[in-house]
Amino acid sequence: MQQKIDLPGVRHIVAVASAKGGVGKSTVTANLALALKAQGHRVGLMDADIYGPSLPQMLGVTTDEWDRTPEPVEKYGVKLMSMGLLIDPDQAAAMRGPMIHKYLQAFLTQFQWGELDFLLVDMPPGTGDAQMSLAQLVPVTGAVVVTLPQQVSVAVVRRGLAMFQTVRVPVLGLIENMSYFVADDGKRYYIFGQGGGERIARETGIPFLGSIPIDPRITESGDRGDPIVHAEPNSSIAQTYLQIAQRMKAELDRCAREVAPLPELDL
Repeated sequence: MQQKIDLPGVRHIVAVASAKGGVGKSTVTANLALALKAQGHRVGLMDADIYGPSLPQMLGVTTDEWDRTPEPVEKYGVKLMSMGLLIDPDQAAAMRGPMIHKYLQAFLTQFQWGELDFLLVDMPPGTGDAQMSLAQLVPVTGAVVVTLPQQVSVAVVRRGLAMFQTVRVPVLGLIENMSYFVADDGKRYYIFGQGGGERIARETGIPFLGSIPIDPRITESGDRGDPIVHAEPNSSIAQTYLQIAQRMKAELDRCAREVAPLPELDL
């Protein structure tokens, strides 16, 4: 079995994953990172979506801003490394599975992440090479799974949960994105169905970390390169992300207590 890489100074490595694409996982990852930063933590973001990196655009970072040194780019107080900084925006990252492993290993070992409380890893959708490689390379503290409330999304979550169980990565919780839309009359409309995320969390015993509504401001701020937690820190959306970050940290603490060694008794 391959020896896992130790990242000195990095306290928690948390994978943010989804079993299928189109659930807004990268948007959730970026805003969750900024929520943790707003709570006083040192945070890094590693974009493991080699084929479709989107975090540089969401944080408003261009290839010109990275000076090709071993230092990750820093934006809004968060450190970032992504394939999107290595290639032109219109260039395709055409490579086979073994290269995915090599790039992830390079991102983890050839860049000076420094002292971090959290390194959030934005995973590509699915249960393939990147997920398996990350679990093989480093001791992942836990995973957060993002889903939509619709039944087809909820069904594939089970496969994602099974994959993390196989590689012995604890799932810290489930986030339901695009849960509902609040119209001008204040009424909630459940466009993609209702309660699917909470239901699967209940059925599988996975903590439910929270629901994020559909709000045009989330997309608009991401397109501007200024995620809503930073752009509108007093908004209800930002407060929701702060609550989710708090619940995730509580689950991390619970997991740490469960695996902590028994104290020595003074007999």
